[in-house]
Amino acid sequence: MALSLARQGSVALQRQLSSISGAPRTIDGGVLFGNTPRRVWAQWLQPDQDNLVKLASRVLLVQEQKRNILVMAGSESLLAPLPRTCNCQPHAPSLLHNLARLGLGENDIDVVFFTHLHTWPSQDLLRVIEDDLVQRVLFPRAHYLTGENHWRRAQHPHPHDRNLFVRWILRQLEHSGRLKLLQAGTNAELGAGWHLHESDGYTLGQLLPEISMPGGPLLFAGDLIPAIRWLDLSLTGGYDRNPECLIGEKERLLDHVIDRGGRLFLARDQQAAAVRIFRDRQSRYSPYDQQSALSREEV
Repeated sequence: MALSLARQGSVALQRQLSSISGAPRTIDGGVLFGNTPRRVWAQWLQPDQDNLVKLASRVLLVQEQKRNILVMAGSESLLAPLPRTCNCQPHAPSLLHNLARLGLGENDIDVVFFTHLHTWPSQDLLRVIEDDLVQRVLFPRAHYLTGENHWRRAQHPHPHDRNLFVRWILRQLEHSGRLKLLQAGTNAELGAGWHLHESDGYTLGQLLPEISMPGGPLLFAGDLIPAIRWLDLSLTGGYDRNPECLIGEKERLLDHVIDRGGRLFLARDQQAAAVRIFRDRQSRYSPYDQQSALSREEV
């Protein structure tokens, strides 16, 4: 399916944006960087002895019209953190802890929007899931939103990405009675100032929200462009279902953001939460005006 690039008009609506960090994620570097040689990507992210690299896990908080909306790339941040086994253990960084710094608790979240439902849980958390010891998912009052086409993929996954869908999470979403499935474009659930771009290159039916702001829109780039390195059109990963499609989607989306004077929100980059981009004379995309965090930004 082609990437939707319809424009969204400006809206007279107060809206605040904040980046919220969760527990960092680890992934095999060879899988993450696909055909890129290890000698190259190891200079970008230092692997450990098991070839694992660490990525940020960043969520976007949108506060508008007395609503608190969380936008997530993947569903691992929906899992309740594991309890400490003793008081001597330090508190691990978590989404809930960092939400509390903004004066928000679980019950203050009205909407959780998933660009897609892939999950990269830690090995400890995966064992807890497999042993059926997880009690709940987070945000018991929130409506859960994701793409209708992606939900069908999650229910009937291809062997290529079957291990990225955690059935326990999908069942919790389905049985919550609060799951709503969306199409690309504008919709009543999110309202004015939101436009959803559909992308099929990384996973079928990923929805990337473009959010109108006074200084230009912010586009949540999900796992189409998870970090600055992925501004390179040729960079694809082992989990991408259709690399050629993904490259075309990246190019069209980046040109769209440049044309609108917007920014990208990066869910996995260790240093940058949001960047502006330009295209040089060699048609290469580069970042500028990098922001390490957003804090109730209005302009």
